[in-house]
Amino acid sequence: MLRLRQSLSLSSPSLCPAPTCTTIRSFSFYALNILKNLISSTNSYSLFSKIHSLRAFNMSQFSTSIQPFDKMPQRSLLSQNTHIQFVLDLLKFSNVRPDIITVVNVHCFTLKVGFLVNLPTSTSLLTAYSRTGDFGSSWDLFNETCNKDVIFWNAMITASVENKCFSMAMHFLVEMIEDGIGFDSTTLLIVVSALSFLNFLKQGGVIHGLSIKAGMLSDSNLCNALMDMYAKRGDLNSSECMFARMECRDIVSWNTIVSGCLHNGLPEKSLLYFREMICCSGKQVRPDNVSLSCAISACLGELSFGQVIHGLGIKLGYMDSSFISVANSLISLYSQCGDIQAAESVFCGMTDKDIISWNAMIDGFASNGKIVEAFDLLHEMQLMGSVQADTATVVSVIPLCAELMLLREGRSIHGYAVRRLLGYDILVMNSLMDFYSKCHNLTKAKLLFNTIPLKDLVSWNTMISGYSHNGHSKEAQTLFKEMLHFCSHTSLSTLLAILPSSDSPEFLKFGTQIHCWQLKLGFSNNILAVNSLMHMYINCGDLMASFSLLQKIFHIGDTSCWNTVIVACTHNGHLREALKTFNLMRQESNASHDSITLVNIISVCGILEQAFQGRSLHGLAVKSSMGPNTRVQNSLITMYSRCRDVESASLVFRLMSNHNLCSWNCMISAFSQNRAEMKAFDLFRCLPFEHNEFTIVSILSACTQLGVIRHGKQIYGHVYRFGLQENSFISAALVDMYSNCGRLDSACKIFENSREKSDAAWNSMISAFGYHGEGIKAIELFHEMCNSGIRPNKSTFVSLLSACSHSGLVDEGLWYYRHMLEEYEVEPVTEHHVCLVDMLGRSGKLHEAYEFIMSMPKQPEAGAWGAMLSACNYHGDTKMGKKVAEILFELEPENVGYYISLSNMYVACGRWKEAVEIREIILNRNLRKVAGYSLIDVGF
Repeated sequence: MLRLRQSLSLSSPSLCPAPTCTTIRSFSFYALNILKNLISSTNSYSLFSKIHSLRAFNMSQFSTSIQPFDKMPQRSLLSQNTHIQFVLDLLKFSNVRPDIITVVNVHCFTLKVGFLVNLPTSTSLLTAYSRTGDFGSSWDLFNETCNKDVIFWNAMITASVENKCFSMAMHFLVEMIEDGIGFDSTTLLIVVSALSFLNFLKQGGVIHGLSIKAGMLSDSNLCNALMDMYAKRGDLNSSECMFARMECRDIVSWNTIVSGCLHNGLPEKSLLYFREMICCSGKQVRPDNVSLSCAISACLGELSFGQVIHGLGIKLGYMDSSFISVANSLISLYSQCGDIQAAESVFCGMTDKDIISWNAMIDGFASNGKIVEAFDLLHEMQLMGSVQADTATVVSVIPLCAELMLLREGRSIHGYAVRRLLGYDILVMNSLMDFYSKCHNLTKAKLLFNTIPLKDLVSWNTMISGYSHNGHSKEAQTLFKEMLHFCSHTSLSTLLAILPSSDSPEFLKFGTQIHCWQLKLGFSNNILAVNSLMHMYINCGDLMASFSLLQKIFHIGDTSCWNTVIVACTHNGHLREALKTFNLMRQESNASHDSITLVNIISVCGILEQAFQGRSLHGLAVKSSMGPNTRVQNSLITMYSRCRDVESASLVFRLMSNHNLCSWNCMISAFSQNRAEMKAFDLFRCLPFEHNEFTIVSILSACTQLGVIRHGKQIYGHVYRFGLQENSFISAALVDMYSNCGRLDSACKIFENSREKSDAAWNSMISAFGYHGEGIKAIELFHEMCNSGIRPNKSTFVSLLSACSHSGLVDEGLWYYRHMLEEYEVEPVTEHHVCLVDMLGRSGKLHEAYEFIMSMPKQPEAGAWGAMLSACNYHGDTKMGKKVAEILFELEPENVGYYISLSNMYVACGRWKEAVEIREIILNRNLRKVAGYSLIDVGF
């Protein structure tokens, strides 16, 4: 942009060399005093002597600044006297630090001595008013001047552009042409810059034609401006055509075409033009720092290309500290390529660093996982004092805190932004809202949202997304409807923000309306939009609508589309549908599976305990070169564990080349869940990583399965030493461990001492009371949980119904089951049905339990019938037990437990013949029951 402004002769005063502040102050004081005397003076001799003294002082202290109008073709000043020249010099010097008071005094002086009729004087005065921001005075002066020449008109057009009145600049050009005044190449150049801001490509073409008709394309500055206008507005073809037809190309011409290709997403072409500039131009055009910066940016992560350009920069002498932009580009390039050491070397070698240098290095550390170094560098920048963090610094650091959920660090950055008066910047506010939302602090995010005076679309999208991803679906939908009244336009980000709010069947209607809205906006073929819609429909339980969308994009759908359906089906319990989708993907789609696909499908096989299918996927992973993928191997360990094949899980673990903490956690959990608790302890002792909450929960599960409180106390001591007892997951696991080991008192103490109780901790404590027959206390704790603001979930009601079942609280259990959906918005699932059947069966209400199973809207699963069979066995109801057993033999013919339960019922009532027949069936089908065992703790 700087090079463009130089080529248009529109460089900003702040970019030009300026005298020191002390000199400015001394000049302003001295000049104003003389001006006051000049205005009131009547002695011409005194007046002109003071003029000469002031001019002598000025010329010794100042160098003329480069300003837009100064570079235009100027009138001949040979005929002007020294007095007028002094006024012109005075106006030039006042432009160093535009000050309306100084300009007004000069204006008064010129009026008094009669210099305003001099056209150069009035032109300079018009320009001076413009640079102080008083465009109205410039316009008044323009209207009061009678004999205007082209240079005066150019000054007025320049003033319009400088004060962002771009349409006015076009108006003046039209008026010039209509009045027959004529124009020059400078006029067209300034108007082209105005059209670039207005994005008026069609009018730019008109100016181009006007330039051709007037024969002004020989002006390289005008050609460069037209090239830049076409490139910045997406018409790269026209820009290239102009470049090809230029007879004399300067460095600005080459830089314009190189940066134009980069701006239009063609980095390869940008590098080709850069190479042509070096090879074909010879010594006529030498690449400068702008050329090198653009070329480095065009490398896009290609380290070898960047290193070549780096070497060229050293050869040409552009690695000097005065060319900061080249070093900044190199820092960004090396950071993108992962060579953070090279980026740091360039940064440390810079003697003069600007804020962009610090921001690039901080962002480089953050993007390469060096979090501590990023914050250390931010702290070092604050200590330097010469460079202070700006909006870009804050906006680059806050997402890092959001991604890693660094709440304390993020709040510190927030406080710093407020102190530096950056807290009212809309970019900073939006980033902070996103940070607090991802850290699950919606109260702070909403407070920031409400304090934004002028919300942009990003603000609305961020807040809606925060509500959606934190489970506040109704709030997200309400805010979305409110946004439609304030924002006239929306974007794809709005669609992606609101769709996750439709995450249950009750929001299906709203999700369908969003689907219609998406079609109206024209996003029907956008892959991201379609993926989000498919995910929404599966979350709402409408699998047919999701598969219909998948079928519509069948031929253009990529791997991400198939993964969306597979992942959504897996997370929502539609496991067999996920397998069918995977098989369809392999048979009829051109998209190939990736690691995400395999991780989810292998997980499905583990949940369904389909060992054969899981082994096939293991072979597919090895065959498709994804076998060494750590995430795939971790999912294989978990799959084999759930299929009770600990040997295969151990083999996968031993053959892994890259273990991470998740790998060790998966293996420890596999041992814990498959009656190999001591192996889990041995593996825990050899852990080469620093453990996390999942490690502790897994090893505590081993203690719970083992039933030995001695080991659990040792783990508790380990947890206490490392200060992990406040973790909600660990406290819930400790409650389970002590409860299952018979120490309800210790479980209560741990629960009561927990500062932050998660829903898992409440569920564990309710389950502990139920396990020990304290049903009343479980119910009281349930109501205490609701009063604390935590919403009960499916697991909560499983624990509560189980507690009612173990304590014989049938009426209470029936009430909670019937009011789950109405009062607490929890839909009953199979686990709740099993608990209710078990509760009715334990109390002897076998017929009520049977009628309840038969009245289910969906076909009852084996779990409910299994609980019914156990109740029949307990109460000796052989007739109903036989009926239930026959149903179970059809549902799960390989489950030996059902046969044994029916056989035991026959033995109890003396029907030995039927019992023997059942035993023969077990032998003929080669069914085996897992042998039971007892443990004795011999430790001290």
